[in-house]
Amino acid sequence: MADQKEALTAEMIDPAEIFRRTLAKFLGPIQAYLADPSVVEVMINGPDEIFIEKHGQLVKTDARFENEETLIAAIRNLLQFVGKRLAPDYPMIDARLPDGSRVHVAMPPCSRIGPCMTIRKFAKEGFSVDYLVECGTLTTMALDYLRVAIETEKNILFAGGTSSGKTSVLNTLATFIPPQERIIVIEESSELQLRQPHVIQLETRGPDRYGKGAIDIRELFRNSLRMRPDRIIVGETRGGEALDLIQALTSGHGGSMSTMHADTPTDALNRLETMALMSDVAIPLNALRTQISSSIDIVVIMSRFHDASRRVVQITEVLPVDAEYRYQMKDIFTLKLPEGGRKIEEGVLAWTGARTALLDEVQARVLAQDLPSLAPFFADTKSVSQP
Repeated sequence: MADQKEALTAEMIDPAEIFRRTLAKFLGPIQAYLADPSVVEVMINGPDEIFIEKHGQLVKTDARFENEETLIAAIRNLLQFVGKRLAPDYPMIDARLPDGSRVHVAMPPCSRIGPCMTIRKFAKEGFSVDYLVECGTLTTMALDYLRVAIETEKNILFAGGTSSGKTSVLNTLATFIPPQERIIVIEESSELQLRQPHVIQLETRGPDRYGKGAIDIRELFRNSLRMRPDRIIVGETRGGEALDLIQALTSGHGGSMSTMHADTPTDALNRLETMALMSDVAIPLNALRTQISSSIDIVVIMSRFHDASRRVVQITEVLPVDAEYRYQMKDIFTLKLPEGGRKIEEGVLAWTGARTALLDEVQARVLAQDLPSLAPFFADTKSVSQP
């Protein structure tokens, strides 16, 4: 009898069990989708319209909440469980569930169709680097090139559209960071799951009900510099913290990575420049561009295709600015269509034939018979290699 009471007490205070019961009671209409591993996102557009993303496709479901009040009650209970609350002053809320899933809530007046909630589910198991090649996200040669870049502490920016796979690829490639290094991860809502033994994860915090106590990405980044990082990973660069990031990368914090929304390497650097100008520090544009070109070594562009695949479509090295302070870049890998190919989905990430700034490191690895796929980089022939 005593054992049963202890078990019951443990169950009553177990946060995971409380959360499970909360889901069952208030999120009943979507619970099946939250439990389905093939569903990666649940989008609730008011009580009567619920979409899911499954196998890369958006699907409208038959699920619905009883009414708007029922949906609001579900949102309130979910937020209360994670320490946040609905308030007229904060109609847009980001939260992270106990299982790591990310939740975004939009309420009127910002949402004109009523209460909306989007749940990006947490992937319990990350991808392996071999899987990136198997599923066509990268070729072996491109993967080994990025491996050398990460191991030799190059700063890499992963860019692409929404849901193009930026975070997933960064998370997977981060396994190449040596295990003895101290890594500081900075995110608005924790998504990255680095497997190294020495990882410090920092997360932003919104203001309290009185508008105080907020801690943004920029504040976290500034504090991370005092935590003796070997590498800093910013989940997504989207504001004035870009200038702090740029200045840190040009002052000895190599091997860092971040993601941002951009479709081309040029767009990525231009957007980084714009965000840096949003800071409260006045800096001449020419000096800023010089710092950006010095701080970012490689830009990796991700894209999501109509067949729902997510692939790297371009890997570009950033060169010093020219005499007129314009950005200069060199494509190392680009997506190329096979002869007779018409659809972009048929393209293959191939080496452009350009020499890489990593030539010495690549040659050492190839001569050691470690990464033979990179041999074409210093071969006598100038021909473009096949992936």
